[in-house]
Amino acid sequence: MVSRLRSPYFWAAVVILLLTVYLSFGTYIDWFQLGFFVGQFRFNHWLGWLGVVFVAVYTPLYYVLKRRYAKRAKTLLGTHVIGNLVSFLLISVHFASQMGRPAQFFPDLGTGVVLYPVMIILVVTGIFQRFQIARNLGRKWRFLHTSLAASFYLVIFVHILQGLGAL
Repeated sequence: MVSRLRSPYFWAAVVILLLTVYLSFGTYIDWFQLGFFVGQFRFNHWLGWLGVVFVAVYTPLYYVLKRRYAKRAKTLLGTHVIGNLVSFLLISVHFASQMGRPAQFFPDLGTGVVLYPVMIILVVTGIFQRFQIARNLGRKWRFLHTSLAASFYLVIFVHILQGLGAL
C-alpha cells in the first residue's frame, strides 16, 4: 500500500481519473460546448477517435515491445497506463457529449452503449492489475482485462462502421 502511494504513476492515474469525471460531467451538462464542427465531424468525435486510435495502436504494440525490450518494460507499462487513461478521458468526453445531446438530436447509441462499459471495466481491471489491488485475483483480473481488450477491438470496429453508415 505504501509503495503504491509513492508511485508517480498512481497519482497521475488518480489525477487523470478525477479530470475524466470533471470533464465528462461538464460536457454532459453543457459547461463545455464540444459539439462544434471541425471539418465534417464534430469535435467530440475527433476526441473519441484520438482516444481509440491510441488504444487500438499502442495496446498491441505494448504487448510486443514489452517482450522484445524487457529492460524497458516499466517505461512501456507507464506509457500504456497513462496513455490509455488519457484515451479513456477523451472517449469519456465523447460519450458524455453524445449522452448530453437534446432529445430531438439524440444519437442512435447502438454499440456505444456496449463499448463504454467495456472501456470502464478495462480501466478498472487495468488499474487493479497495475497497482496490485486485490492481489489474490491477479490471474482472474488479467484474464478479464485481456478478454475485454479483444472485445473492445470487435465492438469498436462495428461501432465505427455503424457511425460511418456502412452498417
